[in-house]
Amino acid sequence: MIAAAKVAGPHIDWAGLSPLIAVLAGALVVLLLGLVVSRTARETAVPALSVAALAIAIGLCVSQWGERKDLIAGALRLDELTLILTIIFCVAGISAVLLSWRHVAPREAAHGEFYALLLTSIAGMIVLVAAQNLVSVFLGLELLSIPLYVLCATEMRRASSLESGLKYLVVGSVGSATLLYGLAFLYGATGSTDFSGIAAALGEGDLVTDPLLLTGIALSIVGLAFKASVAPFHQWTPDVYEGAPTPVTAFMAVATKAAAFGVMLRLFDVALIDAAVDWAPPLAVLAAITIVVGNVGALGQSSLKRLLAYSSVAQAGYMLAGVVVASRLGLQATVFYIAVYLVMNLAAFAVIVARERETPLGDDIASLNGIGATRPLLAWPMTIAMLALAGFPATAGFIGKFYLIDAAVAGDYTWLAVFIVIGSMISLAYYLKVIAAIWMTPAEEGAQPAAAPLPGSDQPVLAGGSDEATSLRAQGEVVAVAVVFGALTLILGVVPSPLFDVVRDAGAALGLL
Repeated sequence: MIAAAKVAGPHIDWAGLSPLIAVLAGALVVLLLGLVVSRTARETAVPALSVAALAIAIGLCVSQWGERKDLIAGALRLDELTLILTIIFCVAGISAVLLSWRHVAPREAAHGEFYALLLTSIAGMIVLVAAQNLVSVFLGLELLSIPLYVLCATEMRRASSLESGLKYLVVGSVGSATLLYGLAFLYGATGSTDFSGIAAALGEGDLVTDPLLLTGIALSIVGLAFKASVAPFHQWTPDVYEGAPTPVTAFMAVATKAAAFGVMLRLFDVALIDAAVDWAPPLAVLAAITIVVGNVGALGQSSLKRLLAYSSVAQAGYMLAGVVVASRLGLQATVFYIAVYLVMNLAAFAVIVARERETPLGDDIASLNGIGATRPLLAWPMTIAMLALAGFPATAGFIGKFYLIDAAVAGDYTWLAVFIVIGSMISLAYYLKVIAAIWMTPAEEGAQPAAAPLPGSDQPVLAGGSDEATSLRAQGEVVAVAVVFGALTLILGVVPSPLFDVVRDAGAALGLL
């Protein structure tokens, strides 16, 4: 009788899951297509289909804007916060595909595997930010992380890339284990894995002083801090960013951070909102430490990737201020800054990719010397990105920081707002150094273009003495990424209202006061 009883599975809303399904289906298709013998299929069709899958996912997100519903028995949540972050992941993924199209990493790792891993990581990010169950959180985190460990090591003939992948694997595993312990303690203290159940338990009982709960919160903060590059858990970031293939670094810098802060917003500002008195003060201290450590650490860097790694640490401190205040304004400010951080960083990393192909100087700041005169299509996006990251007026970075400062002051964390201002002042020292190299330092004489071969060819992308037109023909997609995101950085600084409307919907979806 029992064996014959029909077990009813959870209701699955396929429309709500469609963006995730599109990304996972795309990963499967490109993996299989990568097995085709034809070079054209591997080197052109595979990245094209990857872009198509992500574009379809973006379209599905837009079509469901305004939907708010639980998916798979409440394990995942479809709302504006999930949708806007999914769009951010997909835009970052499309940019990474374009930046890696003629890069050496997909050829050495096999095109199908490289792009399938990228899409799988994006699927993990979608699960992570949609999760409203502790089990879903951990599943999303692992689905996000494991492909990235491999992607960091895809330049298999370069020792620093292999070192990057191994270091990220070791440190990431420690962070994942710490988070898992924290989630287990949260379950032990509240008796529920659902965010709604955890919030109900905290609201009804006297658990805010329970040592089990406090330990779980502390371990969860540490585990997520590893993923978000929050000091003092940021030590892996400069080495991994520098060693990984630059397109992978660009993707990690924006998408991984967006995923980490997405799950922080849902975990702390929904499930643990009634315990804010316990977690908000230490998280605010971490934010202040992160701002100082990131900005001071960037001062002495000559590698652009290491400089942007420390910059990303400081930016994590700014975003953490929005989580700390535990308000709708704080959530809106954080999501807004995640979006503008995407456009600022991708503009900068696209320029780095282009210069790595054009010169033998790699990602050294010297590779930018004099490009204001010789490569204006690269010089202006990098200049705009640096000014925006520093928080100059008329850029998206200025609006984002102003929004975060407003949220911190409104949430009675004025001292943290002061740290954001001081951190921005310190950052001028290294951002302006990059701008000075572009416009005020002459290019080194005798520096010959690097031999970066085209897909399936032994010919270099650029020949000696090449000009801007040759650069466009050889790597037009990289220049396009730089120009588009540089322009968006300015547009969102001058006309931020459309993005304000989007993040207001995300704030309303989470139900914060």
